[in-house]
Amino acid sequence: MDLETIASSQFLAAVLAMVAVTGTIFSLVGPMLSGDTLKSRMKSVALERDRLRAKERARLQSNQQDARASLRNQPKAQMKSLVDRFNLKEILSDESTTEKLRMAGYRGSAPLYYFLTARVALPVILLVISLFYAFVIIGDDYPTVAKVCFCIAIAGLGAFLPNLFLKNKIDKRKLNIQRAWPDALDLMLICVESGMSIEGAFQKVAEEVGVQSVDLAEELSLTTAELSYLSERRGAYENLAKRTGVDGVKNVMMALIQAERYGTPVGSAMRTMADDTREQRMLFAEQKAASLPPKLTVPMILFFLPVLFFIIMSPAIMQVMEIDAF
Repeated sequence: MDLETIASSQFLAAVLAMVAVTGTIFSLVGPMLSGDTLKSRMKSVALERDRLRAKERARLQSNQQDARASLRNQPKAQMKSLVDRFNLKEILSDESTTEKLRMAGYRGSAPLYYFLTARVALPVILLVISLFYAFVIIGDDYPTVAKVCFCIAIAGLGAFLPNLFLKNKIDKRKLNIQRAWPDALDLMLICVESGMSIEGAFQKVAEEVGVQSVDLAEELSLTTAELSYLSERRGAYENLAKRTGVDGVKNVMMALIQAERYGTPVGSAMRTMADDTREQRMLFAEQKAASLPPKLTVPMILFFLPVLFFIIMSPAIMQVMEIDAF
């Protein structure tokens, strides 16, 4: 295969079509082949809860200020040295970056190093690939300035891909938690009104809601661990609200904080918030149903109406053609 064939538009279209078909097959078959990760993820959460308690006991015994170490595995040495050498944590990240990683389900210090390395390495990789394609494969068919601008645009796109991936991950996780939160809140209300403590209610709901939302089960399990060793429950509630980023969870946590501060019954506050959460879920479903007709307008014009006109007009056209034939 020569360079002219590789640089041709037909070859590029064939490669893009192959990538699109492969992505479609992977997106359809991938969920069927993926196994149930609930047990493994819940086991990791249980291990992390034990490590949290062990770290807190060690901190209380040694009375050290730097005992807030990461419970996750440390990043690779090359990655850590790259980030620390160029001081990327100060340049490319802040407190909001760490919060976004936690909202996406990435806890510990290692995901931050991976994210910063991706933001630096991905533009360089895309720049090298685009330069190779523009100056080696395409050749002299286009002006040099146009090819350089194209390569710079591709490299600039690579700088935004990690943020885009993180945003999509956060949105999917928030939607998963938001769908399972009303049912979890109802179960929590039943547990509290039956006489269970708030820690026991969180743990029981985490075990039951894991079938519907593994992400919510993880967060509730971590909240249970924080409730067991933090000096104030308010910190655990606020951490849960920050990690999820869901408005319904924030409202419930605020209600629990106020109930603990002013001594009001927790069951009544949770019952009120459960009613509000169910109403919000119904409003969200109605909003989705109301937005469906405008979304179907363009597909109907492009796909349904031509087929409908073809089916209606085909008999008449065939009859006219038969008459003209005679």
